[in-house]
Amino acid sequence: MTERKGTHAKERPSSATSVASSTIRMERLAKRYPMGDEVVHALDGIDFSVDEGEFVTIVGPSGSGKSTLMNIIGLLDVPDEGTYVLDGQDVALLADNDLADLRNRSIGFVFQSFNLLGSLTALENVKLPLAYRGTKSREADATARRYLAKVGLEGRDHHLPNQLSGGQQQRVAIARALVGEPKIILADEPTGALDSRTSVEIMELFKSLHHEGQTVILITHNPDLAEQADRVVRIADGRLCTSAHGHEDRRRAICGTAGRSDAEPTAATVRPAAEREGEAHATRANG
Repeated sequence: MTERKGTHAKERPSSATSVASSTIRMERLAKRYPMGDEVVHALDGIDFSVDEGEFVTIVGPSGSGKSTLMNIIGLLDVPDEGTYVLDGQDVALLADNDLADLRNRSIGFVFQSFNLLGSLTALENVKLPLAYRGTKSREADATARRYLAKVGLEGRDHHLPNQLSGGQQQRVAIARALVGEPKIILADEPTGALDSRTSVEIMELFKSLHHEGQTVILITHNPDLAEQADRVVRIADGRLCTSAHGHEDRRRAICGTAGRSDAEPTAATVRPAAEREGEAHATRANG
């Protein structure tokens, strides 16, 4: 069995042992990237949990570590240290096939750039995850149409992406994320390519899904959008801040290498980490 880079040195059985608890539980999570003679601590001792049905936003400046955290939550990357339990499964104990199955079953992804296939209609894009699961075509069509209607795109089944507005394309992407009925919707800057009015509409859609019981984790750099969630978690310098609920004073939710403070992290605190993480990602991409 192939050992995945960055995981704990644990024996991986073909199917994982269940661990009871919240939808997501992370303890002392760390992720490091080499950069020349230095090591970048993209994540440094993260403790984080999400209960079923929560709407949580993760907010932080560029390079703060939020993209690394998103990749690990979404099982697109693995931590170097710590424990990550998703839907009762310790991911460090999963074989590669089991990991892929857990990701496909538990997480629906929504991205800033929509990631729709331009040659496929809205209906065809939405039903792609069902096709990969082997769902019969007629059943997949009916399910995809139901989710297009759910996001307000009834009657747009046969439109290509270039025949839809940005907001409509993002709705197609959300329908595609929902069609497999995942435990979690993981949205990375879903309003980043949209105007302010459309961004509000997309956030209202996420809130509506949450009110129906869907667990939503949304990553953003926009604090105004972040505050619309039940809980806001700030990240800077690879460390999570105190979470805030509702419309509490989020100036209390700050980070720092030495603990908490009563002021927002300064540019002097955050920028070096942002630069280091950005350089590390560039090194990996070009390596």
